[in-house]
This record gives sequence, C-alpha cells and structure tokens, in this order.
Amino acid sequence: MTDSDPRRTLLLDLLQSALSAVGGRRTTCVALRERASSWAGSDPVWVIAVGKAAAAQALGAHDAFGSRIARVLLITKDGHTDAEARKLPHLTLIEAAHPVPDARSLQAGAALVEWVADVPRAARLVFLISGGASSLAEHLNPGVTLAELQRLNHEGLASGADIASLNARRRQISNLKGGQLAARLRGREALALFISDVPGDDPAVIGSGLMGAAPGGDHVERVVVASVTGAMQAVAERVSAVNALLAHRAPTQPALTIAEGLQRFNADAERLAVRFVHELHFSRAPLHVWGGESTVRLPAHPGRGGRNQHLALAAAKTLAGEEKLFLLAVGTDGTDGATDDAGAIVDGDTCGRIAAAGLDVDDCLRRADSAPALAAAGDLVHTGPTGTNVGDLVLGLKLGKDSALAWLNARSRP
Repeated sequence: MTDSDPRRTLLLDLLQSALSAVGGRRTTCVALRERASSWAGSDPVWVIAVGKAAAAQALGAHDAFGSRIARVLLITKDGHTDAEARKLPHLTLIEAAHPVPDARSLQAGAALVEWVADVPRAARLVFLISGGASSLAEHLNPGVTLAELQRLNHEGLASGADIASLNARRRQISNLKGGQLAARLRGREALALFISDVPGDDPAVIGSGLMGAAPGGDHVERVVVASVTGAMQAVAERVSAVNALLAHRAPTQPALTIAEGLQRFNADAERLAVRFVHELHFSRAPLHVWGGESTVRLPAHPGRGGRNQHLALAAAKTLAGEEKLFLLAVGTDGTDGATDDAGAIVDGDTCGRIAAAGLDVDDCLRRADSAPALAAAGDLVHTGPTGTNVGDLVLGLKLGKDSALAWLNARSRP
C-alpha cells in the first residue's frame, strides 16, 4: 500500500484503535471475568468457539478461566488460527471454508452436535460466536446435500442479498441454525457471547442464529460483547485523546473534529460510495466514521475483490482530482471477499494511478475485479486476521498534509 502520505498513516492509526477496541480476546475475557466470580465452585468449563474470531475468543476464555477449561472446540476459517491458539490445552480444532462452505463445514456441524450431547451435567458451557459461523459449521436437514448448500451461498453472494435475507434462507435447510442448536441443550444453562457483524446486533441473526433462542425458550444468557458501534466509538475516543495532546503541544493547530453521529449503513456498495464522498465533500468536519455492511451484485464470472474494495474503487471515481479527500474501507476481520486484503484507502489520484497501469476503473467495477486495480494503485490495505469481525468500517478524511502531520506528531511525541 502507498504509505508516503501522512493522511494514510492517520487513517491506519484510527483503524488500529477501532480493531483493538473490539478485539475478540480482550472483549471475551472482560465479559467472562465479570461472570466468573458468580460461578460458584470449580465446575469445569467447556468452550465452543465458532466464527472468524473464534481463535481470539478462545484465547480470551483461557485468559479468564485458565485451568478450569476442560475442553475447547474451535471452528474457524482457514488461516485464522494463530500459533498461540493452536497450543491451547484440551483443544479440538476444525478449520473450514468461508464464504462458501465445504465438506469440513459439515464435519464441524457434526462435531457441534456431538459436543453438545456429551457435555457433562456438572460442566459450565460457554459458546463464543462470531461472524462467519454460517459457513463454517452446518448440520443439514435430511435430504439436503452439500452441493445445495454451496449453491445457496453462491446465489446469495452473487445476488447482493443483505445478510438477514441470506441467513433466513440458510436457516430453512439447517438443523442447527435459528435456535435449533440451543434447543439441543434441553433446558440446561449456558452462556453465549457474540461478536456481531450484522445490522441490529441480534443474536438471532449472528451466524444465521447459530445460538439464537430456541423455539419455546431456553436457559441461555446471550451477550453481545463487540459490534461495529464499539469500533466507531473507539475512533471517536482516539481522536478526542489526540486532540487533547494537540491542544497542549500545538495550540495553533485546529482539532480533528468528527461529523456528528456515528452512522451505520446497510446498502449497495456503489451507492454508498457516492453518498460517503458527497457527505465528506460538503461537510465542515474533516473526519467521518461509518460502520455496517455493503452489498455487491456480482456478474456471472466475477473477478478478484470484495465489497470493501468495490466500495473503495467506486469512491475513487467520485474522489478524482480532490487533493484533500481520502476514504478507507475495510472488513474488520482482515479479509474482504475471497481475498487476503482487508480493503483499501483511496484518494484523488487513485484513478490516475490505475489508468497509468493500463486498467480501466469502470471496467473493473463492471467485472467486480477491484483488487487488481487497487493493487496497481498501491491502495490495498493488508492487516492479516484481526481476531474480530464486526462488519465493515469506512473512514472519510478531508485534511491537508500539514494538519495530518501535526496530529500524528502530537500522537507520537512523549
């Protein structure tokens, strides 16, 4: 990624603050420690973690309970289990495919069913659920095949359907989702902690309702420990803290103010791109913060990229020629679509750099092939797996280089 401009450094600093605030390890540990003191005795704890943030959440559970943990079932996406998580004691690890499930997803679903049946009555049962669980673990209704499940996911992704409607279709063929896993507990108590990547942060929707309420009720305590709202709030808190330093160390420099209202979104990526750039252009505030999930309708044979890269590339068209405007769009899990990049930072020269590389922005958008264009521009953002998954974060910046440098210097000076 092009990194010579201080405004890019500023945006990446704010992104890191957001990711740290909603990290699966920290938020899970805090939530469990708040409850562990009320769990009398030394009952063993069984942990089931499913989703892209499952490894980080499992580590958080270990931080909270230590040797009390008797078993850990960790189901996550390929490449999202770090070395520390792999060394957890009493661990069963299943890595599966995302966003389209594979045979390992069915193995993971079978393991979930077996574990819930085998948990001793004396054990405390903790579920840790994050986005991606829909694809990573499934137990299909009788007569439904893996090929049908994969087709459903392909069709949902290609149509640009929002996550709620796609999850509703997934639940129709599942023997786990929509509260059915909770029903298998047969009334026993459990705790479920969620990292939300869906609008409304509803446990009945996260992971297609993998640990949503059972029909007829259950005895599961459900707590959302992280969401994109927390990530956006962390950006605001980081800005406020550095502004205080700036006022002390460079009092003549104006503060980095944020547009009122941390806005959540759920709409078409190209329409959002135009909206975000217009809001940034006409606002007096130099920083805008948005969070949510965009959608992209894919062509028959899409190229390489993800919804954040698509949004960023579409925004680059509207940003063209603007000297002070920058826009960052990333998936907070560190991946975007079927790529290993989180997203991109684009500016007024992005389209020019793409054209100089012999590529056409409109053609890349039409073919859903944003990654090669953004790579040619040096605009891709790579974080690696982040240990969280609260959806997408978009930051818009309208600032000159000198002001960005003053802000960064205030941040870094002792």
